Amino acid sequence: MLYFCNVIKFHHTMKITVVGAGNVGATCADVIAQKELANEVVLVDIKENFAEGKALDIWQTAPVNMYDTRMTGSTNDYSKTAGSEVVVITSGLPRKPGMSRDDLISTNAGIVKSVTENVLKYSPDAIIIVVSNPLDVMTYCAYLAAKIDPSRVFGMAGVLDTARYRAFLAEALNCSPKDIQAVLMGGHGDSMVPLPRYTTVGGIPVTELISEEKLNAIIDRTKKGGGEIVNLLGTSAWYAPGASAAQMVEAIVRDQKRIFPVCAWLNGEYGLKNIYMGVPVKLGKKGIEEIIELKLNDAEMALVKESAVAVKEVMDVLDRMMAN
Repeated sequence: MLYFCNVIKFHHTMKITVVGAGNVGATCADVIAQKELANEVVLVDIKENFAEGKALDIWQTAPVNMYDTRMTGSTNDYSKTAGSEVVVITSGLPRKPGMSRDDLISTNAGIVKSVTENVLKYSPDAIIIVVSNPLDVMTYCAYLAAKIDPSRVFGMAGVLDTARYRAFLAEALNCSPKDIQAVLMGGHGDSMVPLPRYTTVGGIPVTELISEEKLNAIIDRTKKGGGEIVNLLGTSAWYAPGASAAQMVEAIVRDQKRIFPVCAWLNGEYGLKNIYMGVPVKLGKKGIEEIIELKLNDAEMALVKESAVAVKEVMDVLDRMMAN
């Protein structure tokens, strides 16, 4: 006689934390909630009642946008973040006029370090996505503070950069952005390395569809994409960065194994060591599950090495600050 045992699966409640309830953090939390990636999203900010207000406002869209994800706001109380699977760190000050890069690094490094330590105190198994600027060095800062495997600490830059690049290409080609795939590498900002050879439109190499001159103009615009928005708005972008970070969260919690350019810790890949830089990776429930090494030609490799020098310079600034 066979006995069928009904195994009742314990339903694991999924929690995601976003630290920093400013424009980028709130947008990211909103997208995560609408996609129902978690049972609860916790928004944390240092400013009194700010995260609570943003969380309440977002929660009130649930009946309109038809989702169940609960929103919780917290003023610096990290106990509410306990048991988070993924934590997105957007905290930090934007660069103000007259502020040197080193001032910005020193201020934001202090913030990112304390946030990382607080987060891991309550969620020791969390995967950390850094969005704070300057991106590459803040990801490195979080890694130093976290003291966990670098496959669980990485930065969001490439997803945003490729989104900008693909949006500009879709306009120029008058085609759907859904059909454009692209990879870029290197630091976030002027030293970024777009790879036109790896850009396709519906599977067709982009170089067959657009002139080199037009493509170079788009690449240049992509590099300055953040600055273009600052000039128009007087503040930095938030819709695209927030959505880009949420897309990375989705790849992790749904274990999608997506291939994205991500700011990752390199340990010999591309001939680079002990550096956080943008490379294509496979993202799944363990975080970075694989770093993909493209067969770059000499010209592309030279650009990547050049970018690495620029990134390393900024990392050295942080190392010197921490040594003092």
